[in-house]
Amino acid sequence: MDPFTRKEQAVIEEAITRAEAKTSGEIVVVVTGSSDGYRSFAILWAALLALAVPLPLIWATKWPVEHIYLLQLATFLFFGILFQWEPVRYALAPKCVMRARAHQKAIEQFLAQSLHTTKGRTGVLIFVSFAEHFAEVIADEGIYRKVSPEIWNDLIVELTGHIAAGQRSEGFIKAIERCGKILAEHFPPGASDADELPNHLIVLDAFRDA
Repeated sequence: MDPFTRKEQAVIEEAITRAEAKTSGEIVVVVTGSSDGYRSFAILWAALLALAVPLPLIWATKWPVEHIYLLQLATFLFFGILFQWEPVRYALAPKCVMRARAHQKAIEQFLAQSLHTTKGRTGVLIFVSFAEHFAEVIADEGIYRKVSPEIWNDLIVELTGHIAAGQRSEGFIKAIERCGKILAEHFPPGASDADELPNHLIVLDAFRDA
């Protein structure tokens, strides 16, 4: 994931501010480069390849056991290092695991950003994890009672479509605008509404662990 520029962050923050002006709900946008490093899968595949080395050599050659062992060790080290390359790590991890890790990260961020503490329980998280090609909207209890989870599907499809086309800023802006309209329909602004949560784009530093 390329870093978000100041201009991108500014236009997304403006979109959140505009959307929240029309509703008593709170919108938080969180993005991360990756929800997990998936290093265990790199080690797993390197170990499996290394385990496959001895059998054909035992049957087809008369190599000493010591030589076979050294080749097996070299195989593990070679692929163990090669598979640490980031694109390879993501390719080796099962898609179902990647989606599960990204979903878990989204739930963690819903709690970490205090969306469950808003007045009226009307917080909404728009979460994107780029390495997993994953996007999710998580709404708090107050919204969940009035807005079906299926309502958010079109928002997610449009957002991921823009990101895939290299138009991530436009995608976030449209997703925020749609989210604001959905919230305004059920949760119009009140006279005593306060902006309880930050409007800026939250970018997680996921690359230290990736």
